[in-house]
Amino acid sequence: MASNTVTSPPKWTSKKNKMFENALAIYDKDTPDRWCKIAMFVGGTTEVEIKKQYEKLVEDINNIESGKVPLPSYRKNDISSAEKRLRNLKL
Repeated sequence: MASNTVTSPPKWTSKKNKMFENALAIYDKDTPDRWCKIAMFVGGTTEVEIKKQYEKLVEDINNIESGKVPLPSYRKNDISSAEKRLRNLKL
């Protein structure tokens, strides 16, 4: 008897998403076997899942750039210490 249960998609934690974004920076669009390499870099995911996550990222970016999603307003006190150091950096 076949099961009718639907498997839920894997959860993308913030750590996993950061690994994904770093991998995108390392393996650009001209990298052979890009999706496979990104999946191995991220770990615990497949090429298909990586491609779906990429499509979601592109859709999010397009929505932000088209004004469909407003950028959050950050309070001045929410600036990270790293950002504060960068602002004071003299080049």
